[in-house]
Amino acid sequence: MSSTSPWGKIIPPTPPIAIGRLFLIVLIFSAVWTSWFTIPADSEGVVLRFGRYDRKMPSGLHYKLPYGIDRVIVVPTLRQLKLEFGFGTPGFTNPEQVGEHPDMEKSMVTGDLNSSLVEWVVQYRIVEPETYLFDVRDPDQTLRVLSESVMREVIGDRTVDEIITIGREEIEITALNRMRELSKRYHLGMFINQVQLKNVDPPELVQPSFNEVNRAQQDRENAINIANGEYNKAVPRARGVADQRIREAEGYRFKRVLEAEGDASAFTQVLQQYLKAPEITRTRLYLETLGDVLPRAKQSIIVDESVQQILPMLPLPTRALEEKK
Repeated sequence: MSSTSPWGKIIPPTPPIAIGRLFLIVLIFSAVWTSWFTIPADSEGVVLRFGRYDRKMPSGLHYKLPYGIDRVIVVPTLRQLKLEFGFGTPGFTNPEQVGEHPDMEKSMVTGDLNSSLVEWVVQYRIVEPETYLFDVRDPDQTLRVLSESVMREVIGDRTVDEIITIGREEIEITALNRMRELSKRYHLGMFINQVQLKNVDPPELVQPSFNEVNRAQQDRENAINIANGEYNKAVPRARGVADQRIREAEGYRFKRVLEAEGDASAFTQVLQQYLKAPEITRTRLYLETLGDVLPRAKQSIIVDESVQQILPMLPLPTRALEEKK
């Protein structure tokens, strides 16, 4: 079939074979173009064939059947994801990271019927992408509801003082174990890495009173720490002095005992010699005693029994005699 151009010329008909070849080329080119796909380095690909799960693909360049026969869903299995409760970090990319009503999420009642504002973060990873996609309708939202339920349960079992001061670590560990157990039971295909409490505060109306209580508790802990420090300095010092005194007393005791034993042994030896020769031993003792006593005297006067007067004798001091020598 021919056609006429605007200038009156007759255009020859296009052969059907050329149209078929052109259609075949376009078909092949589109098939090749839609068969290759790339999975990012922090993700895995889940391939669906006619809408049914077929296989998982690692990161990189891969091939699939074209024209919608195979469809690929990219799941960030190597990326650390997180859910924030009671607050929101600007610039987040995960649509489930921040809740719709953060003020309601963080408002909780403690075990002693006090109100508190609790903000926390749940960090998790997708470890089973096929379970994550097909076993639960909305796994991220399910994890969000699950985490809020567990945190309210844990907070409800503790007093307000525990969650504000000393019980934070225990709350994190308890909530983490409970969330892991429930996520495994519900087949979410996720692994929860960490639960972290961010800010735990009382309501704004009672905030000043709680601040006063916290300051009083901190002052109390500070006073206890100072007292313990003084105790740790004074007690070891006293124990060291006591040990030193005990060692000195023991040394003095040993010294006195040994001296007494030595004196007793010397006296026994002298007694044995005295029994053998009394006169000689007595004379020797007398002379040895004078040898010990006379050097200690300032001056010495020796008078013979035949001398009637001592005035003619001018005894000189011992020091003067020594100087003359």
